Amino acid sequence: MKILIVGAGGIGGFFGAKLHQSGADVTYLLREQRQQLIQKQGLTVETPRGSFTIRPKTVLAKQLEPIYDLIILACKAFDLKDATDAISKASSKGVILPFLNGFTHLDTLDRQFGRERVMGGVAHIAATISESGAIKQLTELNSLTVGPRTPGQEALCQALFALCKKADFDSFYKENIEQALWDKWTFLAALAGMTTICRGSIGDIAATHYGKDLSGKMFAECCAIAASQGRPIDGSTQSSSKDILVKEGSPFTASMLRDLLAGKRDEHEHILGDLISFANLSSIDCPLLKIAYTHMAVEGKGRI
Repeated sequence: MKILIVGAGGIGGFFGAKLHQSGADVTYLLREQRQQLIQKQGLTVETPRGSFTIRPKTVLAKQLEPIYDLIILACKAFDLKDATDAISKASSKGVILPFLNGFTHLDTLDRQFGRERVMGGVAHIAATISESGAIKQLTELNSLTVGPRTPGQEALCQALFALCKKADFDSFYKENIEQALWDKWTFLAALAGMTTICRGSIGDIAATHYGKDLSGKMFAECCAIAASQGRPIDGSTQSSSKDILVKEGSPFTASMLRDLLAGKRDEHEHILGDLISFANLSSIDCPLLKIAYTHMAVEGKGRI
């Protein structure tokens, strides 16, 4: 299986490097500056258990050919159009596998490529690019969940899952991958909403008088929206997600908070705004989510 990974950021860089280590045929689609850096010094991944460097195959958009069986999109949600434009010379063949936050990107990709060519995937990792260009894993969490969205995708999806099982990260296969996307989205929206409003970690919030209660209520709003769209979050998933969201002493934060504090563009429109849009369709009141969204919209004025 020939795999093209669009970008070598936190998700693509980490999981692509692990797949490369296990023998998978991985090529990175990069911008010229990033390609030059990786060609010069390799792609380094720093983890809590140690660091390693790989020398992967790389390509520029203008050099692409339609030779890939799987094209992995591991960009930020707001970069989706740029990513699909970049793969235009390769995308006449193969299946697209997005690891983006939220859900509405699937509709966009289905319209462009057809549902039969768009698989589903969920990435769980806290990682960033360091000043040196290395991928820095911030916690032990590192898992990929993949699944087919049409019967014709099952063979390729199983083949990818087999590759993932050989790699040094957790991997899961889900028949109902769209539910897995909603499971992550509801959790992530509450995590991002609370940590950005409070500009602190889960532990910081839990240590306050009202923090745990507010975190639970924001998560309940997210779960109500999911249920209204026919994607109810089951009791076990709700319980495990809420446990993380109210854990005392936890240093856990959302990448949206890290982007906010660094003055970078963030995904509030896709993680918070799109979820609120679904709430509006079903006349669901979600005041805490709307406060979080409004806060990020105000913070983001003038940022690129």
